[in-house]
Amino acid sequence: MPTFSKILIANRGEIACRIQRTTQALGYRTVAVYSEADADALHVRMADEAVLIGPAPVRQSYLNPPAILDAARRTGADAIHPGYGFLSENAEFARACSESGLVFIGPSAEAIELMGSKRRSKIAMVAAGVPCIAGYQGGAQDDDTLRREAERLGYPLMIKASAGGGGRGMRLVQRSADLLEQLRTARSEALHGFGNDELILEQALVDPRHVEVQIFGDHHGQLIHLGERDCSIQRRHQKIIEEAPCPVMTAELRQAMGDAALAAGRAVKYVGAGTVEFLLAADGRFYFLEMNTRLQVEHPVTELVTGLDLVAWQLDVAAGLPLPLRQDQLQLRGHAMQVRLYAEDPGADFLPQTGKLVGWEPPDRDGVRTDHGLLEGQAITPFYDPMLGKLIVHGASREEARRKLLRAVEDCVLLGVQSNQRLLAGLLAHPRFVASDFGTGFIEKHFTEPAALRSAEPSAEQLAIATALFYHASYASHAPGLGGWRNNAGAALHYRIGVGEHDWPLTLAAETDGTLNIGCAGQLIELQLLDVDRHGATLIVNGIRQHHDWRLDGVDLWLSTRPGAMHFQDRTRAAVASKTTISDGMLRAPMDGAIVEVLVSEGSTVRQGQLLMVLEAMKIEHPLKAGIDGVVRQLQVSQGEQVKNRQVLLQVETAH
Repeated sequence: MPTFSKILIANRGEIACRIQRTTQALGYRTVAVYSEADADALHVRMADEAVLIGPAPVRQSYLNPPAILDAARRTGADAIHPGYGFLSENAEFARACSESGLVFIGPSAEAIELMGSKRRSKIAMVAAGVPCIAGYQGGAQDDDTLRREAERLGYPLMIKASAGGGGRGMRLVQRSADLLEQLRTARSEALHGFGNDELILEQALVDPRHVEVQIFGDHHGQLIHLGERDCSIQRRHQKIIEEAPCPVMTAELRQAMGDAALAAGRAVKYVGAGTVEFLLAADGRFYFLEMNTRLQVEHPVTELVTGLDLVAWQLDVAAGLPLPLRQDQLQLRGHAMQVRLYAEDPGADFLPQTGKLVGWEPPDRDGVRTDHGLLEGQAITPFYDPMLGKLIVHGASREEARRKLLRAVEDCVLLGVQSNQRLLAGLLAHPRFVASDFGTGFIEKHFTEPAALRSAEPSAEQLAIATALFYHASYASHAPGLGGWRNNAGAALHYRIGVGEHDWPLTLAAETDGTLNIGCAGQLIELQLLDVDRHGATLIVNGIRQHHDWRLDGVDLWLSTRPGAMHFQDRTRAAVASKTTISDGMLRAPMDGAIVEVLVSEGSTVRQGQLLMVLEAMKIEHPLKAGIDGVVRQLQVSQGEQVKNRQVLLQVETAH
């Protein structure tokens, strides 16, 4: 029987923290690995020991097996837990662990190798009798073959990276004219993300549900499933809301889907935690999608409805112990629901965001679990996945869980980096979601209006609160401890408060009793500051007492409002900036990242909408296109170069 006492966690962020909570509670010592960008990260602070394994880019650190194995050797670790992502589904890494005398806490290298290839796994599932959707999973990968197979399958169809996951290397193609460009993008993203550009094609089901089954096997031949999860609410083919059980599940469907998942597991003699994913059509038929040979991001909802700790199960199975439950002993209780908080801009096609996390206070109340690896003040960099953390709740019913989760999302303080918090609240409150009437196309179908995805414009009341806090910070800095300081007492002060590209003029007049009368957009708002510190403010606005979390950095103020955050700037003394338009010809980086492809050179003639270069950030490739017709001038970057947000990459000059 394998024995181990010190576990190296070959991952970072929230999953590394999650694994450490269980391993340390069970008495194991832990070793963290970290890149230069993560030197002071929470998962590093939590560990008993930590080893620097390389620079920030993942291929030089978290995807560097020799460095990780050397860290295990140097610290005396005798087991490695890969978490999810990075090397968790790398068969060669699993073999290298075994060859180094380390226990790999996961399935066999053979199972990882087979199920890690969407092409080979689908062939194996067909042979095992698991229902599969029509597609092409052949070895020929040239464009001509893929075009012929696409015409045979018909449109719409899905392109998928054979070695992929997490929505990377996946593209929906609606018409044949788009196929070649989407193949190019999917291949490039797959190669950069997984080191393998092999693709498969599949018929695209129209708005199915995405339902997955958690399976667990041990070294004694036992294999059971722990129920299902509904993961249908997605953007960019990546899940953002998950729940257990699936709200449309019946006993008969659960039996059939569970049997299919177990058949998939038995086909590869599966040991450990794994997930078999299916697409569930409106007619009740389901089809194999893929198998993930690791713990999933969404595993907490299964833990909450089963009362089990899946990481503890992983450790026991790796140590050779039998599963503690038989299939007939499994019981599901209540309903669990989870959201993923991402640093991204939903109004700009979910573009990942970077910056400094100036405020982080997750809701702290019974019934709300937060899995994260965040520290207030840390930098959110372009090198890693943009997921910040997860909020998870459990309720006696689905509606109770949904209501708890909506409040948790609204109350979460996340300041300094733009996030999907407002979108998550909108999804949880949508009548169709409340009624369990949704599929994988829910966001595209019901959140098509830009206003539903963009950050809301500030209300007059929110502008007044921001103005009052700027005013408070000003008098506090001039006369600390003298609440109520103001220059030119009795005279109205004039402010210009900005949010994004817009400014609003406001006036503020302070009364002798401390009341602030703030004028905004024809409204007069009466406001009193009761208690203010650097993190929170209690105030009365038009007779209603409120509390808001806030952070201030010079002229920048972040205010926590339900259901998200707003970023205000005091532009009272700033010069009015001249506006540039999309037609100025400047191509700027939309965020920090690396240029992975440059498709033009100086002097090239380009058309509006033409692809000029590709930027990779947070594991996703972002096509950068021309805003106008013209000629490329001043090409300022080259392939492989790291760039900063808003950095000028090139200029397109209008042809005369």
